[in-house]
Amino acid sequence: MTAQTPTTRLTVAQALVRFLSAQYTERDGVRQRLIGATWGIFGHGNVAGLGQALVEYAAEMPYHQGRNEQSMVHAAVGYARQSNRLSTHAVTTSIGPGATNLVTGAALATVNHLPVLLLPGDTFATRVADPVLQQLEVPYAGDVSVNDCLRPVSRYFDRVTRPEALIPAALQAMRVLTDPVETGAVTLALPQDVQAEAYDWPEEFFAERTWAVRRPGADPTELAEAVRAIRASERPLVIAGGGVHHSRAEEALAEFASATGIPVASTQAGKGSLRHDHPQDVGGVGHTGTATANELARQADLVIGVGTRYTDFTTASNTLFTGDEVRFLNLNIAPFDGHKLAGRPLIADARSGLTELTEALQLHGHRVTETYAGEYALDKERWEQRVDACYEAEEPDIRPTQAQVLGALDALVDESDVIINAAGSLPGDLHKMWRARSRDQYHLEYGYSCMGYEIPASIGVKMAAPERNVWALVGDGTYLMMPTEIVTAVQEGIAIKILLVQNHGYASIGGLSESVGGERFGTAYRYQSGDGTYTGAPLPVDLAANVASLGMRVLRAKTVRDLRAALAEARSADTPTCVYVETETADTVSGPPPAQAWWDVPVAETATRPSAVKARELYERHVSTRRRPL
Repeated sequence: MTAQTPTTRLTVAQALVRFLSAQYTERDGVRQRLIGATWGIFGHGNVAGLGQALVEYAAEMPYHQGRNEQSMVHAAVGYARQSNRLSTHAVTTSIGPGATNLVTGAALATVNHLPVLLLPGDTFATRVADPVLQQLEVPYAGDVSVNDCLRPVSRYFDRVTRPEALIPAALQAMRVLTDPVETGAVTLALPQDVQAEAYDWPEEFFAERTWAVRRPGADPTELAEAVRAIRASERPLVIAGGGVHHSRAEEALAEFASATGIPVASTQAGKGSLRHDHPQDVGGVGHTGTATANELARQADLVIGVGTRYTDFTTASNTLFTGDEVRFLNLNIAPFDGHKLAGRPLIADARSGLTELTEALQLHGHRVTETYAGEYALDKERWEQRVDACYEAEEPDIRPTQAQVLGALDALVDESDVIINAAGSLPGDLHKMWRARSRDQYHLEYGYSCMGYEIPASIGVKMAAPERNVWALVGDGTYLMMPTEIVTAVQEGIAIKILLVQNHGYASIGGLSESVGGERFGTAYRYQSGDGTYTGAPLPVDLAANVASLGMRVLRAKTVRDLRAALAEARSADTPTCVYVETETADTVSGPPPAQAWWDVPVAETATRPSAVKARELYERHVSTRRRPL
């Protein structure tokens, strides 16, 4: 520092909190705070550093108390997604298990390209007290701690071992959080002694900074090639991914689809890019997609991916796009994803790219044939009739199927409701059947498909949009993974709604196990039988009582009629409320439509049990249809 530079003496933790309080994002002329709040559970690794700093600057940095470190990350991620990645939360933990509990949440954030700032405590930088409580000693490397587990799941990682190192580390952290290509989990590991160490900070470090979130347009050459490819195609199909939502490109996509007549299918992350009743919306695509979208995919000669990573669920493990002449055009802000499937890249922001494509195609008056448009419109109508049949409950005084549970909710909500889910059998049913009414109603975390995400994420979404009705849809397996943040919702008066479906086990994996010769082994919540399997009586677990014990109001529904009334009551409630329903497990009459495309889960090549032998034969037939685009 020079003598002329104004400085303020603060601890590293205090300086970091002040810095974070002054960071903003701006996109399309809208400016908002980047770090809206900090979640924390305190221990000896952060209580005297960040804990003290958060008390010191409580007026500048809101704090929220969590119950599990992983779930705090989920809440921050839910907030970030609802905030269009323009605002997020920070999460601070102690060392040891507090820090390692962040890993799953960090992986989820990074897989889904959603920003979250992680601030785990760390062991002493000076090593004067070594080993400290909860320290994992690594004999071959003195500078490694458990926080290094966060390196592969973070988009940026730094360990701040000296006070002055905070300045470049904090600036790099903000750069990555606000980069639409690079964003994900960002980790600043903070040794507990450094957190409490004082330093003379330049006042400039605490000045407000506004980070512009870019909307790059397309390269003219790539744009011209993309237009030629679309004009040359006869059966084009758009695959809308999560990038459409991240970019707020829904209106641009609707204009593109209306202008060209090109049908739009959606991934789990992209569902809702068009309203369900838009003429060009053909529903989900891939293993959990609709028959309409998947048949279009099989016959497409040009697949236009917009903001999608092309996961195996979307491509049906590379068995879906089987047309002899099929080619790929990938509009994506990330070059890594833009080049997938040997596709023609169009590297641009989704909104910018779609707008440019629409304008260029309108100059040529390009539109798909009436025959093609009429074909997919008729198929879409037939699929909607199948959904109606699944949703319908002719006998309202019987136990509902899971499809009928979704039908009851579908009949109640409007475009202001947000539906959150991540794992189990619900994602498949929702992707095939849910009728998304707004751009952000359908909130599926399926990049990491993390059990336990729904309840804490719903808290984050409700914080970002307090005026919305926010529903966490969870099965019994997911609920038992992470119900702890119910206490947080009760404590802070966050009026989330939980729809808890009891189906006595891991229904999704149970079905998968049966299909691959696993015979549903270890997937039911039942007592053990004498042969070592879990095929005894159902466990006497009362999840509704468990929810109530955590302070949340519970409405029990035994029949379809009960369910409809309970959902309506929960929706109008201004306090955290749970609707508990036990579903009919034998969905043979009104269950959801089966998978419309394959998914590759390798089956045992050698086995003696008939179920596995049969499953292997079927597996080999599916594998033979796989194509690797060149």
